[in-house]
Amino acid sequence: MTIKLSKFTLRISEELLKKFRYIAEYSAHSANRELEILIIRSIAEFEKKHGAITLD
Repeated sequence: MTIKLSKFTLRISEELLKKFRYIAEYSAHSANRELEILIIRSIAEFEKKHGAITLD
């Protein structure tokens, strides 16, 4: 099964990006993977409080 990956542009300050990349490297992840992990956790937390998100 092939998963279609979407692209997303994020505009943040250079300082914030550098700190984020530091955290990602510390965790042995790419910045992209670190962001994906944070998004997954955020969705899981939301769904735990509010129920599953259904998509059309």
